[in-house]
Order: sequence, then C-alpha cells, then structure tokens
Amino acid sequence: MSSASGVAPHRIPSPSPLAPVSTLDAATLRLVLLQARAGDRASFARLVEHYYPRALRFALQMVRRRADAEEAVQDAFLRVHDHLASFREDAPFDPWFFRILGNRCRTLLAKRKRHEETIDYGDLPLDAAAAGSTDGDVLSEVFTREVHRALASLPPEQREAFLLRHVNDMDYEEMSLVTGAKGSTLRMRVKRAIDTLRVHLQEGAVRE
Repeated sequence: MSSASGVAPHRIPSPSPLAPVSTLDAATLRLVLLQARAGDRASFARLVEHYYPRALRFALQMVRRRADAEEAVQDAFLRVHDHLASFREDAPFDPWFFRILGNRCRTLLAKRKRHEETIDYGDLPLDAAAAGSTDGDVLSEVFTREVHRALASLPPEQREAFLLRHVNDMDYEEMSLVTGAKGSTLRMRVKRAIDTLRVHLQEGAVRE
C-alpha cells in the first residue's frame, strides 16, 4: 500500500494530554501540510498534533463514546496518511479531512445496534456555546452539560451539520464538500439543530 511516507503506521500516536495545544498559523500549517504530503514523518506528526483535539471533539459529539471516537480519529488519520500523497496542493485540507472523519463516525454509528451510553464531557471544554436566537450568535457562551445532552439527542446529520458550522467554523460551501449535501439542506439541518437545542436548554432551565 502506498502512502505519503512509504509505509503506513499501524497506529497514529495520540498527542499527550500534557502537551501544549498546537497553534500553527495558516502559513505554517500550509507548509507543514506540503512537507507531510512529500513524505516527511515529522511534519505529518505536527499535522496530527494540530488537528487531533478538534478531531476528537468532533468525533466525541458524533459517536458519544470515547473509545469509538478515538477509533474514528485513528482511522481517519490513517486514511489521510495513506492518501495524502494524492491530495491536491491547492485543495482545502479541512473539508477533506473532516469528510473522512465524518464517514468513519457514520460507519461506527451505523454498525452500533445496542443502546447508547451517556458519557461525561466534563474534561473536554469546547469553545462553543448555547443556542441563541440566530445562526450567527449561537457561539456566545460556553457549552453546558445540557447542551451536550441536547446534541446527543439530535439525528446524526443535524449533529454533524451543527458541529461543522459552529464548532469547526466552516462555511456552507466547505460543509458541502464534507457531507455531500447541498447548502440549502445544510442550512435547514443547522436551523433544526438550533431549534432543538433551544428547546432542550429552555426545558433544562425550567428543571433547574
């Protein structure tokens, strides 16, 4: 099997939880991506470090179990490693990567038949917020446990659309590349997700 570095690793090393979060600027990230594409292992490791936290958060919200989320992320990075050499230099990387990761998450969800378990997101602070009145102001506060529970109740396609738009900050054109759905369909999915989140949050506020 051909890959960006000749031999595909059996497992992508996960960044240490004690390691600083990668903050590569756009220019540096592009250079790292090109070097990784050319087969540089150290650059691919930097690419993993940069994307791993976002990828794991996205996968956790999609599949709702840490073991499954980590498996999806591992599979996604392995597929990226195997096919990075054929990735177009002028193409946006984020939609390509999250399309691969989204496919892995959907595959895991489709194969899982038993009852979903509730997982604790307390140790995973997300830079997103409770639903507001419009598409643009949804990210004004920090996610609460009620938001996580509400997200878990969404249909997978709505959950994915919401996460791509409001956690990964993609525009609808990029989201279309990830999901294969039209922009109008994605806007409707995001709107329905926000409406559902708002109802759940209001019900949670009443309970408290």
